[in-house]
Amino acid sequence: MAYEVTATRRRPQRFEDLAGQEFVAETLRNAMQSEKIAHAYLFSGPRGCGKTSTARILAKALNCAKGPTATPCGICQQCQEITKGACTDVIEIDGASNTSVNDVRQIKDEVLFPPQSCRYKIYIIDEVHMLSTSAFNALLKTIEEPPAYAIFMFATTELQKVPATIKSRCQQFNFRLVPAEKVKSLLAAAAEEIGIRAEEEALYWIARESTGSVRDAYTLFDQVAAFSGDEITYEKIRDKLGLVGVDRLNALFETCAANKPSDALAQIDDFLQGGISIEQLIANSTDYLRSLLLIKNGITKASLLGQSPDRFSRAVLEAWNATQLERGISLFLQLYRDIRYSLSPRYELELAFSRLSWLNQYVSPAEVKAAIDQAQHLLASSPQAASRNGAEQTAYATTQPQATATQSAPPKKNDRIPLFSALASAARHDGGDEYGYAPDTATPDDAGAGQSVPPGAQNPFETGGAVPPEQTAMRTATAATADELRDRLISAYKMTDALLASSLMHTAQWARTGSTVTAVTDSEFLQKQIEAQRGKIAASLTQWCGAPMQFSVTVQARQQAAAQEIPPSVKIVCNAFRGNVISVASKAPETAPERPATPAADDSAENTGAEQFGADPTEEQYDESL
Repeated sequence: MAYEVTATRRRPQRFEDLAGQEFVAETLRNAMQSEKIAHAYLFSGPRGCGKTSTARILAKALNCAKGPTATPCGICQQCQEITKGACTDVIEIDGASNTSVNDVRQIKDEVLFPPQSCRYKIYIIDEVHMLSTSAFNALLKTIEEPPAYAIFMFATTELQKVPATIKSRCQQFNFRLVPAEKVKSLLAAAAEEIGIRAEEEALYWIARESTGSVRDAYTLFDQVAAFSGDEITYEKIRDKLGLVGVDRLNALFETCAANKPSDALAQIDDFLQGGISIEQLIANSTDYLRSLLLIKNGITKASLLGQSPDRFSRAVLEAWNATQLERGISLFLQLYRDIRYSLSPRYELELAFSRLSWLNQYVSPAEVKAAIDQAQHLLASSPQAASRNGAEQTAYATTQPQATATQSAPPKKNDRIPLFSALASAARHDGGDEYGYAPDTATPDDAGAGQSVPPGAQNPFETGGAVPPEQTAMRTATAATADELRDRLISAYKMTDALLASSLMHTAQWARTGSTVTAVTDSEFLQKQIEAQRGKIAASLTQWCGAPMQFSVTVQARQQAAAQEIPPSVKIVCNAFRGNVISVASKAPETAPERPATPAADDSAENTGAEQFGADPTEEQYDESL
């Protein structure tokens, strides 16, 4: 007897033999038993899942000598002729090679003649979606009202290409892919039938490679059986077909997890030299990472993993978390798309495994947010932050004048976010706060004659608002100290010239000597900005003091503070963000001293250290490299 391939030899002959299509088999069986037979059927689904076989079984059930019956005998003349494909009343047509209107016209002419030896005349059109639009339209009337003895059966793998006018005239049955466990049992039966011993792992690999198609599984089984002899083993399959087993993948990915890219590239070279294709290695690596991700999520079902969970490396599972495994899978999926247009697919593969070697350093955006939240909580709860906030509150209370009943109090300092307190303090000028309030140390004696503020009224200068120079000149005749002149200039220019006010905030060591006012800054850029407005500043000073005044600013380098020990909270932040402290600048003591009510005329000697440049004397600033 001539050799017959497994897919043909084991083609289903009864409804009970349809693997994985229980719904379709049960529906057709009940239709035969109740004699509710439709005039047209449409079978759709993936390749190799039993569409044409179902059409032949249904034809035998309709034309069996004992039928119509749900269990055709298979021994009568009609059943045997249909099984062999020699029945003149069951016509199988290839839709891919009979696509024109003339082919459909021939069917319309033949359907007028009744069957010769069978009960029904059946047309089985395979790959019906290949028919042209004109051919479909020519078939509409025939399949809508065929003769009582004519039945049409259509099979297609692309249901979306079948016109809706055809679908509406047929009973539709959607076939599904066959589970891997079911395919493996069919392969085991096929191996036992021909007397070949087969390992469970080998059969399971064939079932997985078939992706749910029984015909593909039988075809691959015949290929494996051809070179395996009397026994099919996984080692033979791996060596002959160029597969990467889970053991070799464990070794490769353990090398990547240990951050050894050179060893990983050497193993890849061995795989490629052994005949393993780049596409196969990418596919196996992606499947391996997917299985690891499923295990990380608590899924240990062997049918989903493709292997027993115990066969996967524990070292790799412990080295990478779920987020990093997802990143690795996306890396290989993108790699498979890129190699189609790559200059060298091997270069792309080696680059992917080189990136995989530092996968344990990958940090997702969610983890970055969690680290920021943790650092913020630690800074808020640290003793240094609590004492610093308390010192700031004390300094604020001593330098800010008493608010009147109609004046709203500024927000509390301990209500701000500690993580961003450094940003607020950097924006403050000497004696002010982060909310833009400039403290006013002027006394009621400074008010001009006839311009005193009534009791209970709100003093606009005390609120830190922008008071134009011409109004300020009416409030006072002279400015006793250079610091008062500085504060009034900043307050006056906050609304009218914000850039100049900001530049003045970064000056220090203000001094008044006769009709000259001097200041110091640590930036040549700020000096140029202020010098450009020197005439405007001198005019304001002249108007306030009632005498011609001159103004000048000089550049002086910032003094370096002595190094101090880094607080524990800063060390925690550095560890969380993998940063290093590159400098530590220490300011004045935690408690801010009160400003004297009437300082000396030349107070430049009193301003030393970081306080000279308008920084907050109650905080320690740290520059971190993140």
